[in-house]
Amino acid sequence: MNAVRRFFRRYIFSVVGIMLLYLFVNIALILAVLVGGSMSVPEGSLSARDFSDHVVLRDGMWMADDAALTLLREQGAWAMLLNEDGDVVWQQDLPEGLPRSFTSTDVASFSRWYLEDYPVKVWAREDRNLMVMGFQPGTLVKYYFSLEWPYMGAMAAGVAAVFFINLFLIVFLLLRSTRRVESAMTPILQGIQDLSRGHARRLDEQGELAEINAALNRAADYMRKKDNTRAEWIRGVSHDIRTPLSVVLGYASELEDDRTLAQEARKQAGIIRREGEKMKRLIDDLNLTTRLEYALEPVHLKEVDWVEISRQAVSEILNSGLERRYELAFTEMQPGRSIRTLADGGLLLRMLDNLICNSITHNPQGCRIVLSAGEEDGRCVCTISDDGVGVAPELLEALNRGDGIASTRKGDERSEHGLGLKLVTQIVKAHQGTVSFSGCDPHGLAVRITLPRLS
Repeated sequence: MNAVRRFFRRYIFSVVGIMLLYLFVNIALILAVLVGGSMSVPEGSLSARDFSDHVVLRDGMWMADDAALTLLREQGAWAMLLNEDGDVVWQQDLPEGLPRSFTSTDVASFSRWYLEDYPVKVWAREDRNLMVMGFQPGTLVKYYFSLEWPYMGAMAAGVAAVFFINLFLIVFLLLRSTRRVESAMTPILQGIQDLSRGHARRLDEQGELAEINAALNRAADYMRKKDNTRAEWIRGVSHDIRTPLSVVLGYASELEDDRTLAQEARKQAGIIRREGEKMKRLIDDLNLTTRLEYALEPVHLKEVDWVEISRQAVSEILNSGLERRYELAFTEMQPGRSIRTLADGGLLLRMLDNLICNSITHNPQGCRIVLSAGEEDGRCVCTISDDGVGVAPELLEALNRGDGIASTRKGDERSEHGLGLKLVTQIVKAHQGTVSFSGCDPHGLAVRITLPRLS
């Protein structure tokens, strides 16, 4: 999945999670308020029904026990008992300003509302009397309302509709906002990714994030200018070195072949020639890897014979005068079979030449080098192996990771800087292939390269 899309998907999921958490927290708070409100009722409170059980008729007189009267006084409340005619037949601390007889209209009124300013609780007893408990103003809140059932159903449907409409609007606005942010941020994130890979892209310097786009464009321009300056400097230096180096190589070759010189002088001239050729090769590798890195070197793809290219690379090394302490062999995995691929033949020759020379350079005591070419699992395969000193396991891991290696050997100043292997990796990548490094048994180095094969 694209990293940019993965980022915004995580963003959406996190916002949805926050919304769900918000919903659950609010439900929990509402439940806590309801439970807390029910628990906040004083322990000593007494309902009209419970209090009514403590008022009984004894010897023709209504009386309340001491426990009920004590609780009534603690709450600053009063009580009265009305008979069927609305007359007060018993009372306790009934305020002086209240009547002692009530009509049915009065009873209906204070049962649902207040008795003057006093909130009251009412309980109809089984003996058809009415128990009324009154409390001080401001201690209780009474509110009566009634709704017709059709209206109640419509109101419930309306509440549900409002809830779902709000939920839909939240989700819609969230997705719309995320889409706008994604549209603005995607080019920026993509530009940062491209910049990290060394590919600068031009961003539109408009919209809400125009300043960020402009800053990225400036960074891309700086990188492009810096890369061009470096590439031009390398090309200039290489060009300036090539001419005097050719003169050095020419004179060194003449001195090496001059039979009139002493043997020691001819040997020294040979060393100068070989080191000069190594320097020329390094300069060529530096030029080529720079041009490949900055896409200055076009890859001319055409149909080539993979086996023939491999055979040609071995022949060129042998014809250049390979020293006797080295043995170079070529094998075909499918003898006599032509294996075609779409590639730049010149770059492939350079790649194989670098790998063979790498084995030669890092094994000055001599070694046996085998290049085998063929086809496996529908892909072109080539393996270059030697029985030399090999490579340390940690360096093998670094090579397979594609890390920059200063040298594949620990040691002296004559060790190469790994530019040849970097060039090999670049050429393989330019052909959509793979390269892997491994050790040989009992010692040595093996490099395996695979390239797409033409069907």
